[in-house]
Amino acid sequence: KLERLKASWTAALQRKYFHLGIWTSPISPMALTMLNGLLIKDSSPPMLLHQVNKTAQLDTFNYQSCFMQSIFDHFPEILFIHRTYNPRGKVLYTFLVDGPRVQLEGHLARAVYFAIPAKEDTEGLAQMFQVFKKFNPAWERVCTILVDPHFLPLPTLAMEFPAAEVLLSAFHICKFLQAKFYQLSLERPMERLLLTSLQSTMCSATAGNLRKLYTLLSNCIPPAKLPELHSHWLLNDRIWLAHRWRSRAESSRYFQSLEVTTRILSQFFGTTPSEKQGMASLFRYMQQNSADMANFNQGLCAQNNHAPSDTIPESPKVEQLVESHIQHSLNAICTGPAAQLCLGELAVVQKSTHLIGSGSEKMNIQILEDTHKVQPQPPASCSCYFNQAFHLPCRHILAMLSARRQVLQPDMLPAQWTAGCATSLDSILGSKWSETLDKHLAVTHLTEEVGQLLQHCSKEEFERRYSTLRELADSWIGPYEQVQL
Repeated sequence: KLERLKASWTAALQRKYFHLGIWTSPISPMALTMLNGLLIKDSSPPMLLHQVNKTAQLDTFNYQSCFMQSIFDHFPEILFIHRTYNPRGKVLYTFLVDGPRVQLEGHLARAVYFAIPAKEDTEGLAQMFQVFKKFNPAWERVCTILVDPHFLPLPTLAMEFPAAEVLLSAFHICKFLQAKFYQLSLERPMERLLLTSLQSTMCSATAGNLRKLYTLLSNCIPPAKLPELHSHWLLNDRIWLAHRWRSRAESSRYFQSLEVTTRILSQFFGTTPSEKQGMASLFRYMQQNSADMANFNQGLCAQNNHAPSDTIPESPKVEQLVESHIQHSLNAICTGPAAQLCLGELAVVQKSTHLIGSGSEKMNIQILEDTHKVQPQPPASCSCYFNQAFHLPCRHILAMLSARRQVLQPDMLPAQWTAGCATSLDSILGSKWSETLDKHLAVTHLTEEVGQLLQHCSKEEFERRYSTLRELADSWIGPYEQVQL
């Protein structure tokens, strides 16, 4: 029965690829051997596409089980790509899911795709990514792709995933710096200090800790060798936003899991000259450690059976993911200077407590002691100085987007701030800054605050404070001119 199933699946697989315009050779006995256990454990057959050359070496290879595809369907937002080279120079691309929503235990549990391109050039990688996209419609929901520092085909990746932001991964930066520390042949105490500081910083990648590590490298590494470390990566907040949401314990488990995963890939594929043998060994390992599939399916059932409720607050991880999407939309829509101004406002939102009250036409946004009125309908506006002066999404508008789980839209800002506009930052700031507007807004905010206080005090207190304001107004303007308060 199993042999008939294999024969039926082989024919169906080749017909499927023929209609997709993808050529594949007949499935070899080696490939069928690798599928033995997976066909039994998986209710649906996996996707296997490979091509051999004249010397029977594996030329191209693409593999994804239905279990792996289901993981990607549920967690497509952040894709982590790791590369493993074997002694012949062939490279195995392993795609893993990442991000706050992914709570999968076990080594290789987050792996969703394996691929060996014919060549690591533009054509070979484009074909590999296109095959991945054909079998994974959820690829359009990928927002972020994490890669290693030596990943050169960035243009190909950007072309195949135009809506995704490509960032260096925290794990690969950590491994890169570790390797550089060893290559420098530093004294043992200094090497130990740098490795310990690196490990501590990776588990708590705050801006302050990253700045401290940057300073330590600047002081301890010989100036001639310092450029090789690319320490400026530590100050790129875009990189660390995709990792910072993890707690210290979660970061430690995350790095340990990826360390074991990459070692497994190196052990089975990276040390074997034969790609066939390397992949067969890797699949045998996955079959022997397939208990995570049941755990994952149970977790999905629990998530699907639990109906979401508006009364249950979102977890901090979800909020950080939403803020990450807002950052991506700012960089995609705005000019560089506009994005920098708005990201500064968003940084205040991330570090502040904000209360949001809904009205019929406007929303009240309060960040700490400042209260402003937001008009959410496009073009969005706010009563704060930043929005009034620059007509850009301020911290209050960004807080509204974060609360509504929305992102910036092009119609929410003027044309001169949209991406592709050649207007310089200096000309925009110079044209929008107004001393009169500055004074007007300052007085307006003060009078609104005083008015709020007077409305909520007792009659005796109101009379005393009103008398004080009356005397102040008369002393400024003169007692013979009545000033309406």
